[in-house]
Amino acid sequence: MPYVRAWLFGVAVLIFCMVIVGGATRLTDSGLSITEWKPLLGAIPPMSEAHWLEAFQKYQQIPEYQQINKGMSLDQFKFIYWWEWSHRFLGRVIGLAFFLPFAYFALTGALNRRTAIRCGVLFVLGGLQGVLGWYMVASGLVDRVDVSQYRLAAHLSLATLIYGAILWVAFGLGRMRHAPVSGRQWLALLITGLVLLQIAAGGFVAGLDAGFGYNTWPLIDGAVVPKGLFVAEPWWRNMFENALTVQFNHRMLAYVVALLVAGQACMVRSRSGFILLGAVIAQVALGVWTLLWVVPLWLGLAHQGGALMVFAAAIWNLHCALKGEQAAVMKTVRA
Repeated sequence: MPYVRAWLFGVAVLIFCMVIVGGATRLTDSGLSITEWKPLLGAIPPMSEAHWLEAFQKYQQIPEYQQINKGMSLDQFKFIYWWEWSHRFLGRVIGLAFFLPFAYFALTGALNRRTAIRCGVLFVLGGLQGVLGWYMVASGLVDRVDVSQYRLAAHLSLATLIYGAILWVAFGLGRMRHAPVSGRQWLALLITGLVLLQIAAGGFVAGLDAGFGYNTWPLIDGAVVPKGLFVAEPWWRNMFENALTVQFNHRMLAYVVALLVAGQACMVRSRSGFILLGAVIAQVALGVWTLLWVVPLWLGLAHQGGALMVFAAAIWNLHCALKGEQAAVMKTVRA
């Protein structure tokens, strides 16, 4: 079992790196540089000048080149190509790093039936993530100069969900069959769900480049509640298509998460709660810093990595809450 846990943690680290590289492809506008999806042959990059020119010519056919990058050099194209190729290649590495040990552990009996089923579901989700990634890229190849923010947020959310699910299994939470029953457990579950929602909201911020505007704090556009939050019709479109509203929601949800986590730490006084609180405080500080400095690449990636660290801490906090309650029940039964 220690080997299985080490394998799952290793895959989680790879997914963490994958999300960071994905953030870099977004911040460097590299995501549309590869205009085809070849799950197998796509692992081989251009190997000659002729192949590079062929890839460049395909990129020149899409709106992003024609409206944004027209006249870019081949060397400039290679820069964005390598970012996107690295992102896709790392996805293939993760697939192999998950499947090969999974097959070995399953065949040798190292996995019980419940864990094997959970890992099988995770592998399927990983495949769906690859399909969703191409679905996202395809949205920017015909009528847009970038990808759909809806598909980007979905792609990021599924990656985070898979990351959290792997940690869930690795922490041993999959062996617990009891649903939350205490206030502490429900609060830990609520916090975990809100952190996931906040990461999805961050996907919309990235998809709309909302972090490059309204770069002041704590006020936004000179007010606590700025004008222009609901200028689009119908009103719900503002939640996903209005850059001001999207950034405002991301800020407000961060405050809600921070207050809930601080409240939990004060009430429960658990080690996992204080670890989560420290991660949230650091992430809020990173977010403000990133905003005020208008999203430099390294800070944007640090903020994205920080979000995954907060989510991991939230998963661990939930695990400890459920484990603690189960341990208390077992002690009562034994007594």
